Amino acid sequence: QGQLVESGGGLVQTGGSLRLSCAATSRTIVSYDMAWFRQSPGKEREFVAGINWSDTKTDYLDSVEGRFTISRDNAKNTVYLQMNNLEPEDTAVYYCNAVIGRFARKDFAAWGQGTQVTVSS
Repeated sequence: QGQLVESGGGLVQTGGSLRLSCAATSRTIVSYDMAWFRQSPGKEREFVAGINWSDTKTDYLDSVEGRFTISRDNAKNTVYLQMNNLEPEDTAVYYCNAVIGRFARKDFAAWGQGTQVTVSS
């Protein structure tokens, strides 16, 4: 299995922006649909945004539609999540992984450490 390294999180005020990065090592993302997930304390990990392998289709959780943008750079083996107009409800640890639909694949990589996003009101 490959490894996934998420970065770019931080503490921002409501309405602020962050850009998350997810770098895959030891495994190419080229042939895989990829997605971002998030998990906040006491809640299950949830799908946030996905992008297909050919970078022609995206999918978003309703609550982030219009505020978040997922993108990918296959040459850099990296997936990004641009988050604008952040809300306190977006506070969570953010992860990425390869997916089938909105479900993480079990055969691509184990979950990384994630990156903490905290939005203050």
